[in-house]
Amino acid sequence: MRVRGRLTWGRRARALAVLTVLLAGVLPPAVALVPGTASAGAAAGTPVCEVRDNRLREISGMVATDDGYVVINDGADDEARRRIFFLDERCAVRRTVSFPSRPRDTEDLAIGRDGTVWVADIGDNDRSRPTVGVWRLAPGAEQPVLHRMTYPDRPHDAEALLLDASGRPLIITKGGSGTVFLYAPTTALRADATTPLTALGQVTLPTTTTSNPFSFLGRGVVTGAASAPDGRRVALRSYADAFEYDVPDGDVVRALTTGTARITPLPDEPQGESITYSRDGRSLLTVSESAGQPASRPTILRYPATATTATATPATESVGPVSPTAVRPAAGQVGGAGGRTWPLVAGAGTLVFLLGLAGVLRWRHTARP
Repeated sequence: MRVRGRLTWGRRARALAVLTVLLAGVLPPAVALVPGTASAGAAAGTPVCEVRDNRLREISGMVATDDGYVVINDGADDEARRRIFFLDERCAVRRTVSFPSRPRDTEDLAIGRDGTVWVADIGDNDRSRPTVGVWRLAPGAEQPVLHRMTYPDRPHDAEALLLDASGRPLIITKGGSGTVFLYAPTTALRADATTPLTALGQVTLPTTTTSNPFSFLGRGVVTGAASAPDGRRVALRSYADAFEYDVPDGDVVRALTTGTARITPLPDEPQGESITYSRDGRSLLTVSESAGQPASRPTILRYPATATTATATPATESVGPVSPTAVRPAAGQVGGAGGRTWPLVAGAGTLVFLLGLAGVLRWRHTARP
């Protein structure tokens, strides 16, 4: 998601966007308020290198390669920033690849075993896009090829992409209170056609208390994903944490929908949307957007890729394909693991609080000189 203006308002705007999801009733606010398990005093990551190119202030996706990194910006107005950037091991730009047409909202990257780079053009803050897409940049190609896809139920905002064992792209929605949904193409992708997506299940993130700029709101959304080089682990990230899942049999969907996550806190990253594994698989690497932060540049951080097994509620019991109507809660239905209900009084109190906070944020924004 792109954030404009000063840092302080950028953070408020991000929180307000998540508030809108909660207040719209897509997912219950009570779920987001459940106390967590990861420590709020977790250690920060170790700096690897600083990205000094001014075109890269809104990094929303990253993958590690044998000789550096590939990164993309969030959707950018400046054409010079709407490119695929190849960095060396010191984070200096080695080359760029332009898009043949303007992407809508690029949010994540994945890399295939053959070196193909996949760009996820799947962001949809307003949930209004009739199609989303992935750009496929084959090794040695001069430009990526666009493949359009359409959801089976309704538009979704998404910022995370994985590849399964067969190389099929998996889209993970952003969510809003800890529950996200998985979608994948129903057939092989074609450049000259729009491919339908199908719903494959849902994931409920473990709850944590990890410190981040968006408090509990930042812990319940998925802003990026990564696969280990050997394919035996995958990770989802929020603004606060990374959640690792073992994939012993190559079935990424089963791992996410039935596995238990290991939590790696990613505390206080300014606007953390990117995650990748190091090439040796021993570390998780992250980088944050830095738009609106004049004194700061994006810095790749390293975290150990091993953490304590989560004791919070694991992923949902959904296994395999589910129908679109099963994925989308009906009006007034409570989302989250196990179909739990939440007390009416607590929900009403949370709603009043969120409405008040949303009003304050809007007033402070409009009152700026």
